[in-house]
Amino acid sequence: MTTTPAFEAEGLGLRYGGRTRPWALRDCSLTLPAGTVCALAGPNGAGKSTLLALAAGLLHPTEGTVRGPGRAELAYVAQDRALYPRLTVADTLRLGRELNPDRWDAAVARRVVAGELAPGSLVRDLSGGQRTRLALALALGKRPELLLLDEPMADLDPLARRQLMGLLLAEAAEHGTTVLMSSHILTELEGACDRLLLLVGGRVRLDGPVDELLAAHALLTGPVAALAPHTVVESRTTGRQLSALVRREGPVEGPWRVTEPTLEDLLLAHLRTAEGAAA
Repeated sequence: MTTTPAFEAEGLGLRYGGRTRPWALRDCSLTLPAGTVCALAGPNGAGKSTLLALAAGLLHPTEGTVRGPGRAELAYVAQDRALYPRLTVADTLRLGRELNPDRWDAAVARRVVAGELAPGSLVRDLSGGQRTRLALALALGKRPELLLLDEPMADLDPLARRQLMGLLLAEAAEHGTTVLMSSHILTELEGACDRLLLLVGGRVRLDGPVDELLAAHALLTGPVAALAPHTVVESRTTGRQLSALVRREGPVEGPWRVTEPTLEDLLLAHLRTAEGAAA
């Protein structure tokens, strides 16, 4: 993986409507190195779809800047899976080829739909999961430098989700594609992404490589005692026993059983806590 940025945002913010309306996204700064597969997580209304639409150039920011590839070099799969309902599957893929003649990879697109979608089926007759598969075929067939995915696997059954995620990651690794992918399915992110961006209330809560973020936190279990100097993200007390997720501020000393959290542990703790730890 190179350190060349594939996408950058600085002080990015957007509010829908006038100055009295709340911010959908505020003071968002991030850098995605080329080849990164970044998980975009957060509760509903956190600003995930807004950030993806800004990255795709479909929205103009109220403040801040966005730098990334042009529309010819990026692909965006939105939650509504925008497709033409009167076209067939074959027509849709043909349209993808004609709109991207210099980049289109028909073999990749065929692998996504092979054995699952009949070429003559109309888009309007497809199930939600089938439309998702077709939208992903268009996105991957374009061979983009930056792939933006908004809840890409939400309509798929677990088997199809695993299959398509494996295909997506294999294609991204082979071609050095940078992926920014939002998801509410935490198990979908575990092991699939090497970077995490967590948004809460329209602001960045966590941002960085997954392994570094996990190493910076610790799960502590033991007798009730002071946790200073560590920043407590979340803690629960049962009788005389304390369980806590902390952000490490140096070595962990004391009568604790210390384990490294999983990505799911980390995300759930930050999402359950109103303020959380400093990003």
